Amino acid sequence: MIFAATMMALVGVFQAIVGLVAIIDDEYFIVTRNYTFDIDTTALGWIHLLLGILVAAAGFFLFAGRRWAAIFAIVLTSLSAIANFFFIPYDPFWSILVIAIDVWVIWSLTRPGVADARG
Repeated sequence: MIFAATMMALVGVFQAIVGLVAIIDDEYFIVTRNYTFDIDTTALGWIHLLLGILVAAAGFFLFAGRRWAAIFAIVLTSLSAIANFFFIPYDPFWSILVIAIDVWVIWSLTRPGVADARG
C-alpha cells in the first residue's frame, strides 16, 4: 500500500503539471497525424490537471490508511490510464509510462490482504 500511495502522489503531481502545460501552451504538444481520436489539447490539459490533483489526493489518503481510499485509488488510476491512452499521440513515452505505473498501482492494491493490512 505504501508503494501505491507513493506512486500515486508522484504521478498525480506530474500529471497535474502536464495538464498545466497543456492548458497554458496549446502549441507545446505536437499531435501525430491521422490519429483516430482528435481531442483538443486544452481539454486534455484540464482532464490531466483534475485527474492529477485527484490521484495525488488519493495517494495521500492511502498514506493515512483509509480503507475507502484503496477503492477510490483503483477507480482513479483506471481513469488515469484511460486518459493517458488518449494522450499517446501528444507524448507517447510519458503516456505509456503512466499507463504502466497505473496498472502496477492497481495490481499492488488488489493483492490479497493489502486492504486489511492497514485497517
